[in-house]
Amino acid sequence: MTVAVELIVNQLKKVLSEEQVSTNETVRQLHGKDESHHTMSLPDIVVFPRSTGDVSVILKIAHAERVPVVPFGVGSSLEGNAIPIANGISIDFSEMNAILEIRPDDLLVKVQPGVTRAQLNKELKKHGLQFTVDPGADATLGGMAATNASGTTAVRYGVMRDQVRDLEVVLADGSVIHTGSLAAKSSSGYHLNGLFIGSEGTLGCFTELTLQVYGIPEFVTAGRAVFTTVGDAVSAVTALLQAGISIGRVELVDEASIKQANIYNETSYDEKPTLFLEFHGNEAGMHADIEFAKEIFDDFGCLSVEFEHDNAARNKLWESRHSLAYAYIHAYPGKKLMSTDVCVPISMLAESVLYAREQLEDVGLAGGIVGHVGDGNFHALLMLDPNDAEEANRFNEHIVHFALLRGGTCTGEHGVGIGKMKYQSTEHGTSLSVMKSIKAALDPHNIMNPGKIFNM
Repeated sequence: MTVAVELIVNQLKKVLSEEQVSTNETVRQLHGKDESHHTMSLPDIVVFPRSTGDVSVILKIAHAERVPVVPFGVGSSLEGNAIPIANGISIDFSEMNAILEIRPDDLLVKVQPGVTRAQLNKELKKHGLQFTVDPGADATLGGMAATNASGTTAVRYGVMRDQVRDLEVVLADGSVIHTGSLAAKSSSGYHLNGLFIGSEGTLGCFTELTLQVYGIPEFVTAGRAVFTTVGDAVSAVTALLQAGISIGRVELVDEASIKQANIYNETSYDEKPTLFLEFHGNEAGMHADIEFAKEIFDDFGCLSVEFEHDNAARNKLWESRHSLAYAYIHAYPGKKLMSTDVCVPISMLAESVLYAREQLEDVGLAGGIVGHVGDGNFHALLMLDPNDAEEANRFNEHIVHFALLRGGTCTGEHGVGIGKMKYQSTEHGTSLSVMKSIKAALDPHNIMNPGKIFNM
């Protein structure tokens, strides 16, 4: 331990308990990586706050000593968002995991940042409620807000930014603010919720979140629609949305990914481009929507469509989709997974997915294409040699620039982190300087997750 680190540790132990501050090598290693392919970088110190007050005093010390600070949830990020590339302090929010208040009449819940999505939904179910943002991983809600997470249900319910009413945020100097209210809408002041959500810990640490929740639908039906080509499947989704059908989820899984899903989950789905679907609503309306969807699918050469009403069957179907990353990792031992993450306007989706498929074949890497195609967001899952990511990076650059030229974005839900920093100037142009001005005003010493989103 260096003299400088020892000094910070001693200061932290004066205001926190002994067990809340760790310099243990194993603990540091757990906080020096995420689920991405990006290089590990260890924090010097890991702290485990238990209250907003704890976070405030940690940041006051870091601010005074100019020590980098990186918030950490469960490490499920995919672009190196929580990797402490400048070392310093990693703030682990696992001990701030209380559900503080459920307000069923207001359809609101207040939680600490370490609460996970599954933990929240288990408690909400007792009230006939659900939290809808579903990124696949059982991420913390603080982390999901930090990256503006999305997922399979975004086509109906929206992304994380749409669910947040209020945040309690500890700023770089240790001061505490609230960004919103309990009201469903407001025309008062700047929209601070929108500013902080997706900021990836570069502007402050979230210590409380007030979130919108929804009633559990009366009926839920899931299904699979099989197509000859990826283009036909994506075009069918576009037509589905244009028809105004109220669909809960719609996911694309290409033939290579269906093959891996079959092996990993011991299923026997047709190895062709497939849409995984889910309809939510009352029984009569839902059946009408399903019949209308079948007619639309027929117009695009749908080979077969099957629906599952049984809860166990539905869960098995969605497990196949959610476990795809692990299916690829299991199939290619010794290789590292890269998950790309562009989002384009719906009208550009079919050609963007086809372009991505062509580029994937061109670089010759194992992988497949999946995505939340209902909102224009799709991913390529690539298996690469951890010591040679050149081809994968070239592929990623091609599809990002293709998306940007069509009015899209370099990341629909994973966030910028380390991996997408190089595209920020191209995507945002002169507005990037406004973002930097905000960062400089709120974090003048650049201690909050430095080296993420953009360089100061």
